[in-house]
Amino acid sequence: MNEARNSPYPSDLTNSEWLVLEPLMPPPATTGRPLKWTRRQMAEAIFYLLRSGCSWRMLPRHFPPWNTVHSQLLRWRDDGTLQRLHTALRDMTRTAAGRAEEPTAAIVDSQTARAAGCGGTERGYDGGKKTTGRKRHILVDTAGLLLLAHVHAANVHDTVGAREMVEAASPSALPRLDLVWADRAYVGPFSKWLKEKRGWRVEIPFHAARQVWRYGLEEKPKGFQVIPRRWVVERTFAWMSRSRRLARDYERNPSTVVAMMQLAMSRIMIRRLA
Repeated sequence: MNEARNSPYPSDLTNSEWLVLEPLMPPPATTGRPLKWTRRQMAEAIFYLLRSGCSWRMLPRHFPPWNTVHSQLLRWRDDGTLQRLHTALRDMTRTAAGRAEEPTAAIVDSQTARAAGCGGTERGYDGGKKTTGRKRHILVDTAGLLLLAHVHAANVHDTVGAREMVEAASPSALPRLDLVWADRAYVGPFSKWLKEKRGWRVEIPFHAARQVWRYGLEEKPKGFQVIPRRWVVERTFAWMSRSRRLARDYERNPSTVVAMMQLAMSRIMIRRLA
């Protein structure tokens, strides 16, 4: 017999958070057997695994069976439910902050995640980071909210991965976007291609010390200086790293990693909206 919990997990949804999420969840099918497990139980089981970093087979017994939760996650990943849910939450979060739903500027960067040895496709060796695994490419708005995400082998150059990310997105996605901030790895042919393909121009923010040399400022700043604009995407990676399932690459399928990234950001936005 399953043992009941005395208190909720930190990853569980409060009633106010569930009121935000429930209208965005897919309705139960009108045919077939009635649901044995509620949508809220499924969501809380997935959020628990994401936050705690446990393996599927180690889900606590009071959650639905692990294989049921896993199958549900894959269905929501493949039918676009997670993408639609994340997009709706992002639009709501931007609107609540007094912003327009569609951003006009964004920041792009990548992060190399060490492989956990569970197998799967799209694995490679990043010589710069001396790490075997995958790269996670993301495009975020100026508030750090996720716009696009793509996962590829770690030995793929950043410009190639960013191009794959943009090509995988719908041509109608991000219609108001005009400016993308990036680091120097993205200049050259990629910036020209991005301007021709989407009409997005690329700008490279420089470190404060570089600004002194570039603009001939009189006084050089001292101590640690944050690179303008680019710190936003680094903060987003830090937000996602709080979900221990994303601390390493445990997934066999790269699309599951993207789903986990969307879920991690969705959980943050649900908390903000509630």
